[in-house]
Amino acid sequence: MPRVLIADKLSPAAIDIFKQRGVDADVKTGLTKDELLQIIGDYDGLAVRSATKADKDVIAAATKLKVIGRAGIGVDNVDIPSATAAGIVVMNTPFGNSITTAEHAIAMMFALARQMPAADASTQAGKWEKNRFMGVELFGKTLGLIGAGNIGSIVADRAQGLKMKVVAFDPFLSDDRAVEIGVEKVELEDLLARADVITLHTPLTDKTRNILSAENLAKTKKGVLIVNCARGGLVDEAALRAGLDSGHIGGAGFDVFVEEPAKANVLFGAENFVATPHLGASTNEAQENVALQVAEQMSDYLLTGAVSNALNSPSVTAEEAPRLKPFVALAEKLGAFAGQMVDFGVKAIDIAYEGDVAALNTRPLTAAALAGVMRPMLAEVNMVSAPAVAKERGITVSESRQDESPIYESLIRITVTTEKGKRSFAGSVLAGMPRIIEVKSMDLDAPFAPTMLYVNNLDKPGFIGSLGALLADAGVNIATFNLGRVSAGEDAIALVGVDQEPTEALLTSIQTLPNVKEARTLRF
Repeated sequence: MPRVLIADKLSPAAIDIFKQRGVDADVKTGLTKDELLQIIGDYDGLAVRSATKADKDVIAAATKLKVIGRAGIGVDNVDIPSATAAGIVVMNTPFGNSITTAEHAIAMMFALARQMPAADASTQAGKWEKNRFMGVELFGKTLGLIGAGNIGSIVADRAQGLKMKVVAFDPFLSDDRAVEIGVEKVELEDLLARADVITLHTPLTDKTRNILSAENLAKTKKGVLIVNCARGGLVDEAALRAGLDSGHIGGAGFDVFVEEPAKANVLFGAENFVATPHLGASTNEAQENVALQVAEQMSDYLLTGAVSNALNSPSVTAEEAPRLKPFVALAEKLGAFAGQMVDFGVKAIDIAYEGDVAALNTRPLTAAALAGVMRPMLAEVNMVSAPAVAKERGITVSESRQDESPIYESLIRITVTTEKGKRSFAGSVLAGMPRIIEVKSMDLDAPFAPTMLYVNNLDKPGFIGSLGALLADAGVNIATFNLGRVSAGEDAIALVGVDQEPTEALLTSIQTLPNVKEARTLRF
């Protein structure tokens, strides 16, 4: 009988599901890291919320662990790369607490607009400072959404019920989807200039970290209210405190912080700052939903091998897995390549299958490709939720199949259409391993590496030597080096697998080399 450790508080109904399905569930909450390390090796599954940290040490000690289930959306407390390397599936429950989190953001807006916490404290202290707490109406005001996915769209709907005008910045929001949910799609600069209230509903990624930086906060309207019930790190906390103290920022409500538990924070004590201890998902309904969902998903995986809502594994049946596995890996990595190469709003994604792969069940392959494309901006998207996430953002997804492939037994090509045009990437499986075989219509044959350097240049003498010298001077070792070009003297690309992460300074140096058009780091 599989054994699951429930390390954080879950609904008793979840424990019943485990037992009914034939899974032995032990409830041991509040464990220290050392205590967790001592016992985790006895379990096949680990069920957590946000308190327990499944870091690399825990995963290294979890010699039997097959699955980690997060009852909720965010997986900041799980080391996904370490879990993946250890063959541990990481699952979340992406839609169980959407309404609850959206309602919390709306509650924060009201609390700030009418200064309710400060007014409550004053009144209960017997001061009756009626003239001190002059609020503002939300009616007719402009709400700026940063992120218009599942939760953001619910907030937009509720705000429209308050007769607010809603503008939204989201690179994955299409014009059609914006019309459907009743928001005006804008660029970030426009949102900052127009919004009376700004709410954030995006995961924390390299592209969204400090999206409300000191520079961007300075571009907001005087008196703007800022609500963050999404992820700590989306707002520069020190810069926000400065804005609150100066009066430029009218108020801020945070449910999340860079460091949690937030026993101390630069924002604490600021006038018209409202804080809650990460309560976005804390309602009876949401906790019941995510607990039941995680118990069902983990039981299914441990007993049948079925995978649902996994962040590091595709949704496939046990029968399909052997044939699909190498092509799923190719689709996800090729999608990740495309996603890291696209810097503008995605309008459409087409996946073409040629040769033997066209005869397979391509749904998990397409889901894997979509997850790869979107993950650079939406870190929590997974292969199960990716199609729904693409649909809710109005991204057109299409597939095409061709029985024959001119050169390869099987070929997958991903074409991403953005506001600036199209970019296409193709790959194949050779000797059981995914390979990149075409970029910008240029043929090449390159393996994927954990860290790669992409350089687009004109094919002129001396480029390879100059690039190699720069990498050597920076202490970056070359693992693989593959080239593609149109013809001598024309457009060319280099895909370089490297053993060390290139720094921004190194990328800048590469970009200044003669005939170099573009250089960027890719991670797989």
